[in-house]
Amino acid sequence: MSLTLHFHPLASFCWKPLIALYENGIPFTPVIVDLGNAESRAAFLKISPSGKMPALRDDARDRTVLESTIVVEYLAAHYPGPVELVPADTDLALAVRQADRFHDFYVQEPMQKIVGDRLRPEGKTDPFGVEQARAQLRNSYAIIEEDMRSKNWAMGEVFTMADCAASPALFYANKVEPFGEKYPAVKRYHDRLVQRPAFARVIEEAQPYFKFFPYNNG
Repeated sequence: MSLTLHFHPLASFCWKPLIALYENGIPFTPVIVDLGNAESRAAFLKISPSGKMPALRDDARDRTVLESTIVVEYLAAHYPGPVELVPADTDLALAVRQADRFHDFYVQEPMQKIVGDRLRPEGKTDPFGVEQARAQLRNSYAIIEEDMRSKNWAMGEVFTMADCAASPALFYANKVEPFGEKYPAVKRYHDRLVQRPAFARVIEEAQPYFKFFPYNNG
């Protein structure tokens, strides 16, 4: 196998390319990165100097690809499969990329702000920043609620990179700012995502690591 994915099973941004790989049955070698382990960290920094995951290494093409969206784009371009995650149609592809960016910037980022704050030392937390993040999530839920009332997937009836992005974003966001009863279309979309076989596999593989997620400490 020429493809190697360097990632961590708990990291939300790593889930996007994992879903893409599983959706199209693309063979790859998984390498779990432990940034807390000096040897693992040093090896990974040679691949991704910023220390950010995921990183895809393609030995056949002698390419290293960083950033979750770019990894999915790369797979779509060079290892296409039956699920067209990035449509060939230019306008539809732009819509997919816009939705992908929305879920990364306006769901994932505020979710990570809340999670990161829970991991801060006592006295170093940012309650105001957390409330801003919660407000951003609620605003994002309202936008998704309006958009998903009559659709199965972000682009309608086809599963795309936008749904790869929405999967981890909504899964983790629901744990820090639950949807409740106010956003039924968001909940239905979330439930369809977690039942999608590729994403269900990602969640199952992450199960042993969920004990490290800061559920109830703030």
